[in-house]
Amino acid sequence: MNSHHRFDGAQRQGTCMALVDGRYMAWLLGQNQEMVTEALSRQSLAPVLTALLHQAGVTADVARVYWYTDKADGQNPPDQVVRMVLPHPADGGTSMLRALSADLHKLASRQACDHVLVASDDERLLMAIDDAQLHGVAVHLLADEAARQMDQLAKDDPGWARLLAQADRRIVLHPQAMRDLTQGRAPSGMGAAAPAPTPAADPEVVRVALQEVIDAWWNDEPEDLREDLREELQNSRGLPQELDRHLLLRVRKVLDRTLSFNEKKTLRDLVRTKVLGVTAEE
Repeated sequence: MNSHHRFDGAQRQGTCMALVDGRYMAWLLGQNQEMVTEALSRQSLAPVLTALLHQAGVTADVARVYWYTDKADGQNPPDQVVRMVLPHPADGGTSMLRALSADLHKLASRQACDHVLVASDDERLLMAIDDAQLHGVAVHLLADEAARQMDQLAKDDPGWARLLAQADRRIVLHPQAMRDLTQGRAPSGMGAAAPAPTPAADPEVVRVALQEVIDAWWNDEPEDLREDLREELQNSRGLPQELDRHLLLRVRKVLDRTLSFNEKKTLRDLVRTKVLGVTAEE
């Protein structure tokens, strides 16, 4: 499906609009432990996103940001349009999906810009993104550090990997950009330096910590939700995306660091064992 990477490695110029799911942006910031309690300053959103685009080889400035949210934050920065949507638990994100898809279609069909930067992890956007690309618009996706390892991501989170693979460019929100967003300042230190490796941890110590988080989560789950999850996992090899990311964030707060790919696999295996009462291998 994806045949839009026609200028990979080359500079791509023009105008850009950003469509940002506020809930997803909060999750992205939560990937960095020091950002968990920090609030996003939308005043710096456009310049930081512009800097990230330039870093990825897209020499286009973000002319306007469309912000999709279910909560008014009292911020009124210039060149930003707020779209109020229903809370995610109320409709599973359907209203956000419809609003963002409609805006993406209008921008593309009216040739209002050359680029669109989408900040959302909703896999249902795949067709809307493909349609915009067929109209000649380059669509880029804002992602976390996991997007640097697409082969591994395809195994851990295949739906998210499929959506990212559709993008013309994957724009990684690195820690320095996160700090700029929460501190409301102009972009700084936007170089593409690789993150420092995480020191190796004792696997057994990590496993115990993972199990404690899983046990606490499971004990808080109502029985009806437990039964629904059992049925879902019996027909699936992976975890539901919302649950996976919820548990990853809880573990990250406990360990004060991002999990390695092997540790994420261990977490998912332990969850399946807890829910189904059998090992992932069985």
